Amino acid sequence: MSMSPSLTDQLFEQLQGAPLRQIAQQLGAGQAQTAGAVSAALPLLLGALGRNASQPQGADALYGALQNDFSGAGDLGGLLGAVLGGAQSRQTNGAGILGHVLGGQLPRAEAGLGQATGLGNDKAGQLMKLLAPIVLAFLARQLFQNKGQGALAQGEPDARLLGSILGQEQQQVRQQGGIGGGLLGAVLDQDGDGQFGLGDVLRIGGGLLGGKR
Repeated sequence: MSMSPSLTDQLFEQLQGAPLRQIAQQLGAGQAQTAGAVSAALPLLLGALGRNASQPQGADALYGALQNDFSGAGDLGGLLGAVLGGAQSRQTNGAGILGHVLGGQLPRAEAGLGQATGLGNDKAGQLMKLLAPIVLAFLARQLFQNKGQGALAQGEPDARLLGSILGQEQQQVRQQGGIGGGLLGAVLDQDGDGQFGLGDVLRIGGGLLGGKR
């Protein structure tokens, strides 16, 4: 049985072209470096959402946010334009979303992404703030607008289904490895002891960034 494309892969595909160029321009980074950083940040964010949604209260809270704030978000390009343009709304509040998704682990995630991709902490944090609303809008579209397709062909969507879908995504991210999978493990599996293990993350990411392990 072949696995359908992961949510990460589907979203990355949708960001090809103009959206990636806009993000690269905003960061002041090259397009290849930006693409590599986005491909690492998306599985980190989706995997973190998967861990949060593994608890019933986490799944309920995320489902409520998607339903209330993102079910009518429209196309991802338009939302990205609003985020880049500095529009102030619950939909575009990347910092607030990251606070809920990663909490106190956010600085560790920024540091790991910044070092593994060469962006540095500040630009990595900026990238994650840009991507967080996009990820939630994408999930809302999968859940509410693509009903009856693929993983969602299970009747009316609910928080339990969302938790199941994101749990599968988290497993896929970890199995696929790469920078995103390595970061997810390094960020989420630590208990706040400050031992991030960046050397391990950099070794994991070496293949994607052209280095040798």
